[in-house]
Amino acid sequence: MNINKILPLTETTFYIMLSLLEPLHGYAIMQRVEELSDGRVRIAAGTLYGATENLLKQKLIVEVPGEDKRRRVYVLTAAGKDVVRLETERIKHLLSVADSLL
Repeated sequence: MNINKILPLTETTFYIMLSLLEPLHGYAIMQRVEELSDGRVRIAAGTLYGATENLLKQKLIVEVPGEDKRRRVYVLTAAGKDVVRLETERIKHLLSVADSLL
């Protein structure tokens, strides 16, 4: 996998991936993203569906068994965690540059 083709992440994708450090179903992901972003990012179901399908194709998340068979539960893969770490480092660098100039 060429991670450079994945980065930078959109803000929404970054929050979705952060949410999936623990297994969650779709509605819980939407709630977690809103919580992590202090209500600044709200995801519609269609947006979440498209994002999770892309992350599954990129093998950055995987579906795992959940308690309720009607809900699909996802969690980050090792590659997904690497992408989140790299994106976090990229954002820290941007912040450092901005802080030094402002």
